[in-house]
Formats: sequence, structure tokens, C-alpha cells
Amino acid sequence: MLFALLFATAIVLLRSAIPDTPETVPDWSGDAGTRLAIAVGLMPFAGVAFLWYLGVLRDTFGEREDKLFSSVFLGSGILFVAMMFIATAIAGGLLSIVDTGLEQDTSVGVVSRAIVLQISNVYALRMAAIFMLSLGTLWLRTGALPKWVSLFTYAVAAGLLFVLSLSIWVALIFPAWAFAISVFLLARDFGKPAQPA
Repeated sequence: MLFALLFATAIVLLRSAIPDTPETVPDWSGDAGTRLAIAVGLMPFAGVAFLWYLGVLRDTFGEREDKLFSSVFLGSGILFVAMMFIATAIAGGLLSIVDTGLEQDTSVGVVSRAIVLQISNVYALRMAAIFMLSLGTLWLRTGALPKWVSLFTYAVAAGLLFVLSLSIWVALIFPAWAFAISVFLLARDFGKPAQPA
């Protein structure tokens, strides 16, 4: 749940700081710059929380883990985090130009904005969708979770794969899904005694 909250907050701050149109030159000396700086600061913590989340999800498979789908699951999850780090680092680099007091080059801002949105909206979230598809398949194959959880995961992943280009705010679907799965897993395991190692 911590990943979902941190990631959603970072995404909202990042997207609200970046202008909607490439023609708009961002003014990051004020409120937008503060939002961007907070997003840049939060994203590493969201990434670390996601890696812990990977471990929790992998634990649901137990001994029945399928190596093929687990490799895709882990690989796509790690690629997702890496790409979000890269996109946020580029945004942080733009912010550091403002901090130096140098005059902003409009073309650099336009290109950087496009790169940040391409990496975070197209590549990273499509990796998140692949992550979800492989995870849903692992849950089906191992029987670790009810079938409806896998079907729900497939539906959300399809949304990320195909609807992504319509709105930059679609990115919030992924942390909402992660939060819902976390709540389900906590509710399922609430009150169960811990298993001995």
C-alpha cells in the first residue's frame, strides 16, 4: 500500500508540474517547481516500496512458482521501476537548470518534456501492464489467489496497454490496482498465524 500511495502522489505532482502542451514553457521557479522537486524526492522511495511489493507478490506463489512467468514478472517489474527512475531523473535535471539561474532553452524543455512523458506513459506503464499480465497468469497457474483476482488484473492490464495514450492520468490506474491487491492480501491474511520458516 505504501508503494501505491507514494507512486500515485509522485505521479500527480510530476504530471501537474509538466505543462499539458509542448508549446507552453514551464515556469518551475514557483509552485510547479516545488511540486516537481517533491515528486523527484518521492520517486526513489516509491521504487524501493515497489521492490518490497514484488517480494510480497512473489511470496503468494509459494513452491508452485512457474520459472518462465516469474522471469517475465520480475523482469518487467524491475524495468518499470528503472524507467520511472529515468523519467523522474530527467525531470529533476530540468529542475536543476532552474536552480542554477541559467536561462532556459525552450527546445531543451520541449524535448525533455516529451522524453519524460514517453518513458513514463508509454514504456514504463506498458511494462507495468506486462508485469500484471504475468502476475495474473502466475496466480491462475498456481491457484494462489481466486480466479477473479487474475481476471481483474488482466482487465486493468489491458487498460494500461491500450488506453494509455488517451490521458496522462491513466497512469494512476496502476497504483490504484496495487492498493486494491494489497488490501485484498492483507484482508485475506488478517488473523492467520505466521507460518514457521
